[in-house]
Amino acid sequence: MASNNVSYNDQGDRGLGGESTELGQEATAMTSGAAASSTFRLFSTDYKKNEDLHQMLESNKDSLKLEAMKRIVAMIAKGKNASELFPAVVKNVASKNIELKKLVYVFLVRYAEEQQDLALLSISTFQRALKDPNQLIRASALRVLSSIRVSIIVPIMMLSIQEAARDLSPYVRKTAAHAIQKLYSLDPEQKEPLVEAIEKLLKDKSTLVAGSVVLSFEEVCPERIDLIHKNYRKLCNLLVDVEEWGQVVIINMLTRYARTQFLSPWKEEDFHEANNEKDFYHSDEEKNNNYGIAAKTPYIMDPDHRLLLRNTKPLLQSRNAAVVMGVAQLYWHLAPKSEVSIVAKSLVRLLRSHREVQYIVLQNIATMSIQKKGMFQPYLKSFYVRSTDPTQIKVLKLEILTNLASETNISIVLREFQTYVKSQDKQFAAATIQAIGRCATNISEVTDTCLTGLVYLLSNRDENVVAESVVVIKKLLQTQPSQHSEIIKHMAKLLDKITVSMARASILWLIGEYCEHVPKIAPDVLRKMAKGFMNEEEIVKLQILNLGAKLYLTNPKQTKLLMQYILNVAKYDQNYDIRDRTRFIKQLIVPNEKSGALSKYAKKIFLVQKPAPVLDSPFKDRDRFQLSTLSHSLNTKANGYLELPDWPQTAPDPSVRNVEVIQQITEVVIPVGKLKAKKDTSAEKFYSDSEEQEESSEASGNESESGSKNEESSESSSEDSSDSESEKEKTSEGSESSRRENGQTKSKNVQSATSESEESSSQDSSESESDSEVDSTMKRKKEESKSVPRAMGTIKQDVSLLDLVDLSDMSTPVVVPKPAKTSRLAADLKGLSLSSNSSTINVITPVFVPDKSFELLHRMSGKGLGARYHFPRQPCIYNSKMVSVHITFTNNSDQEIQNIQIGERKLASGMKMHDFHEIDNLDPGTSKTVSMGIDFCDSTQAANFQLCTSNDHFSVNIQPPVGELLLPVTTSEKDFIKEQGKLTGMNENSTTITGAPQNNSCQATVNKVVSVANVGVVPSSQDNVHRFVAKTVNSGALVLITMQVKEGSTVQLSINTEKTVIGSVLLRDLKTVLSQE
Repeated sequence: MASNNVSYNDQGDRGLGGESTELGQEATAMTSGAAASSTFRLFSTDYKKNEDLHQMLESNKDSLKLEAMKRIVAMIAKGKNASELFPAVVKNVASKNIELKKLVYVFLVRYAEEQQDLALLSISTFQRALKDPNQLIRASALRVLSSIRVSIIVPIMMLSIQEAARDLSPYVRKTAAHAIQKLYSLDPEQKEPLVEAIEKLLKDKSTLVAGSVVLSFEEVCPERIDLIHKNYRKLCNLLVDVEEWGQVVIINMLTRYARTQFLSPWKEEDFHEANNEKDFYHSDEEKNNNYGIAAKTPYIMDPDHRLLLRNTKPLLQSRNAAVVMGVAQLYWHLAPKSEVSIVAKSLVRLLRSHREVQYIVLQNIATMSIQKKGMFQPYLKSFYVRSTDPTQIKVLKLEILTNLASETNISIVLREFQTYVKSQDKQFAAATIQAIGRCATNISEVTDTCLTGLVYLLSNRDENVVAESVVVIKKLLQTQPSQHSEIIKHMAKLLDKITVSMARASILWLIGEYCEHVPKIAPDVLRKMAKGFMNEEEIVKLQILNLGAKLYLTNPKQTKLLMQYILNVAKYDQNYDIRDRTRFIKQLIVPNEKSGALSKYAKKIFLVQKPAPVLDSPFKDRDRFQLSTLSHSLNTKANGYLELPDWPQTAPDPSVRNVEVIQQITEVVIPVGKLKAKKDTSAEKFYSDSEEQEESSEASGNESESGSKNEESSESSSEDSSDSESEKEKTSEGSESSRRENGQTKSKNVQSATSESEESSSQDSSESESDSEVDSTMKRKKEESKSVPRAMGTIKQDVSLLDLVDLSDMSTPVVVPKPAKTSRLAADLKGLSLSSNSSTINVITPVFVPDKSFELLHRMSGKGLGARYHFPRQPCIYNSKMVSVHITFTNNSDQEIQNIQIGERKLASGMKMHDFHEIDNLDPGTSKTVSMGIDFCDSTQAANFQLCTSNDHFSVNIQPPVGELLLPVTTSEKDFIKEQGKLTGMNENSTTITGAPQNNSCQATVNKVVSVANVGVVPSSQDNVHRFVAKTVNSGALVLITMQVKEGSTVQLSINTEKTVIGSVLLRDLKTVLSQE
């Protein structure tokens, strides 16, 4: 029992940040007592029967109960009904065995809604479980409690949700957010307290909770936009770190929010387009007036609007198709028209997914391609139809190809269509003919070509192809009937061969509509059709009546008797539509005493010129629905669909999204001032010409850290005020007066130099690396400093004590180069500048080496052999393009392990590996560390290989953090800015970190950065700007990191590198560590 508790809690603690899997998956992961073979046996059909499950569940042994629950969960996973076991299972809900209780909760979540009465008997147990110290048990109890759909426990559920919303575990808070939806569907009257719980959870900073609470917001109170105001920026910044399905929900919610809070970015573009069209027709005065209006009301995008677009753009690279589709619809509905095209490539990438994903993506592309052809024209070949595509995918691709057809690519498209017409899929072939007709009407240059091709298809053996061709030709001939009388004659001859009713009706309509062009053929066609009138389909009969009426009005001599025969036959037809049409036509065209005045206008009614039909895309009207929604896919409003709001006419108040400033910000002012003084003075110390200071610093460099720390802290408080006053006096006076003053006080400064240098050396002794570097630097500058006037040296000693005061509180093993402050003195000492003017970039030793290690092989999986690896941040001795990796092997067994070596490799393309030397034997209880090199090709892809011993082999992998793929380099600030200017645009990744810890000093911030990435620190002349530089191990590409601290707790972080993947991943890691307290 104790071991179970420990392992369960350890698992929960390690997975706290990523426990987004369902309880059933976690249950399977936790039951590690059974071997893999027994797990497969649970799901086998020949496993022993379930008659003994009741006895096992009622036994006193936890092992039997656990075995029974495993079998029951296996039954549920196979889809079998296990509800009859509910009474026996629910008795074990109070078990003290963690694994057993977990499986019981999995069962109860599945059947609590069906067996509500029995579940109510254990309500007190669920309430007690809500106080359980284990977070997963608390979450499971709340999930089961919310699954009991009985109104009598609504108050209990409400209290449980309110308590869980305040829980310390983000996983429990996530479960509380899901329970809100269930309670609202059970009792909508609880909306007000539920909204309060949602408002509280919306303020949660955990990425695990964000997606769930926004989903509850959408279900319970989507109209409460005011709840989003204060959390808008936080949701935008957390979006990239939220789990995938949470990202989909948040993106959809933020799309609706943005449509209500920001002005339309399309007005400016529409306005300029309208002006361009009117410029030709309007006078100069009117044009000037228009430009004056535009100048008065220019469109400026709201920064929060841009924040949303910028933070969702990286999600276009997501592996989840729903996330990519969500970002695409957000850009379609919110972004300026000039920026929408960036989603095209990501949508085309999704066409490699499953056919279900392809279908939805193609539907959305079809809608988008109608309005913006240029988005997808570069990817025209991606929409070519494949023989393996299902029919619905083929039709959608055909639709997109038709939308993308233009004068420049129509020849390529028509060549594709010629192949598609020959397809064995009759539905697809018919759709292709319709697409050819649409191309002919949309592009006038190819109308005759398409018509000729369709006439050629009339001789096709496939009757469906011929019929569809007739229908399309009929629509095309309406545009230029006089020029194509031969085609009408040819089609009239096909009436004896074509049997498809729609095609026959189309031919009859054409002959009747343009009977003056075929005066000899039309009466003969009517004679043939009258002969077989009784055997025709309803649609054909109606067209025979229309043809007879038109010929009766234009050529009564030849068709009068035929028409009378047809009217007499149709008068007794079984279909009432035919009978009604017959009586109507007879009264209209055959005048008699009963005929009204309408018969005088019979010719105008029947022979009026009809407008040519417009062949539109079936996706033309789908833009009224939001993209990537069920309503858009079905082309009808689905239940629960929320209309996308219209853009507001006036900009709402943007201050509603401002978060209250935390009061602690005022406390940061004083340390920042000290930090500035420290940087100013630390750089000036190098120019001191006092030999006494050098000797004393060298002499005191070997003193212990503990002896100097107390002296520094005591002197810090007493001399702080005097230092600040002397600094003010220095800045207020001119350079000449300061030199005179320093010349008069020369002796005092020389006397104090010894004591100050002792404190400086004592402080440096706490940092072993810094001590040696400073001593060596001072020795190199000893001869040069003799030529500098002693008055200049005293200027620096006036403020050197302030440097010691500030550094006394920041002892750290990290060595940071001191920024050189530009001043008048630096101008005078230009020849003594320590920074090199050359643009060379050299590799330096690591600033910081973390001791964090990663598990390579667990001792249980390795049968006693355990292995862990870490990155020493040293150049690899085997190859300069490899990353050095140290592996520590430990023998946890009681037997000797022999011949430990690397076996089969499964490396990605381009990756290389240098093996470590074989370990002949490893005694029990001993450890051994070896070194190896891996060329990761500047990617975080894992290196997979096998560890072999004399008896076994184990599959393992080493996956490097992105910060370990770098080598630290050194450069000047000028060269840094020069290289940064070359890496802009797509090579730059940036983000804003809001709510960053305010009490972090400069040194602590640097520590966080170098702990994540192996980078070098660049000296900076600005107090609020930190710069870091490195290069990738494989290609040597520069990685430039800039961190600018702005007012309050906002930090602007940007990374410039041509390795965009490394840049984006590193940006995410740095953002995470800088946001932590």
